[in-house]
Amino acid sequence: MSQQENTQSHDQCREDIAGRANVADSPELLAYYKELEKYRAGALWSIVNAIEPWQPKSASVPVLWRYRDLRDHVLKSADLVTPEEAGRRVVYLNNAEGPKFSTAVGLLYSGLQTMRPGESSSAHAHTASALRFIMEGSGAYSIVDGQKIPLEVNDFVLTPNGTWHEHGVDPEGSQCIWQDGLDMPLVNVLEAGFYKVHPDLRQAVTEPVDASVALWGAPALRPQNVGWDKPSSPLFRYQWAATYEALQQYARVSEGSPFDDILMYYTNPLTGGHVMPTLGASMQLLRPGFIGKAHRHTGSFIYQVVKGQGYSVIDGQRFDWQERDIFCVPSWAFHEHVNTSQTEDACLFCFGDLPVMQALQLYYEEALTDNDGHQPVGG
Repeated sequence: MSQQENTQSHDQCREDIAGRANVADSPELLAYYKELEKYRAGALWSIVNAIEPWQPKSASVPVLWRYRDLRDHVLKSADLVTPEEAGRRVVYLNNAEGPKFSTAVGLLYSGLQTMRPGESSSAHAHTASALRFIMEGSGAYSIVDGQKIPLEVNDFVLTPNGTWHEHGVDPEGSQCIWQDGLDMPLVNVLEAGFYKVHPDLRQAVTEPVDASVALWGAPALRPQNVGWDKPSSPLFRYQWAATYEALQQYARVSEGSPFDDILMYYTNPLTGGHVMPTLGASMQLLRPGFIGKAHRHTGSFIYQVVKGQGYSVIDGQRFDWQERDIFCVPSWAFHEHVNTSQTEDACLFCFGDLPVMQALQLYYEEALTDNDGHQPVGG
């Protein structure tokens, strides 16, 4: 029996030994359920299969958002609304039914934001942690707690929970697009969300431009007598050139993972841990011709193709991707990645809720053992 067939068997077994299917409806039971509803209560056996499954079953599905399909719509939004009108001019990625949480996968939010030269947003702060990954354009910047941070293509930028922040594009720049990622759905599920606008609408720049990179950006070096007592990384900007060089160096001395080839996590330089308590991120390099094996793990993840082309098989569906496409892997979905080029590497940026899974000791992982570690493709 395969792993996937075994999963179905477990689900059926659950119904047989502890589920709603073993309790036949009767007039007395139906009346009993109605009575309980009056007191905002219910019978556990009537819902146990839904709330206590044998294994994770995500409400999200694998999705590939093709950049060539979305880009013109993202740019068009600049013709339709201003940053002042919209607050943030964003096309969000939706994998949910209804607008309540608007998740891209699991409890993760993502969207594509655009700004034109000379535009800027008002300063604001929120409970949700946020990140940016810069996709195209020049002259973009964020101001985070008084520090102006240039945003260059393929840079990874943090906006930690509770920080004052605003975004803009210098007048001499070009129209920019970046991907936003937030833990907003998680914060909303926990009913802990706050949002506020800066009383002056703009914040003063009180630190040197890109100060966090100057202080914390050197690998394996820590500045003397500089304190930091916040749970998020003090480094707000992770530059692409240094990231890609680190991946290449790692690739020269490592056989890599059979699932992810060369994968490196963005880290807090003080602790070596994740960049933020609720959101983590990584960059991986798939060497030419790499054919990954399938595995699955708890946690939800969103990928952006930074370089190259290939495909991923997620829960038996093949998704062919190219540069700037975005796709998601729901929790406990088998997935495998392939670089179809025989001469060029491919790079995938990824962010997800791994810090939450690990902190709550909810992270589990397993490899697919059937079919030499590869999924049959059904669609």
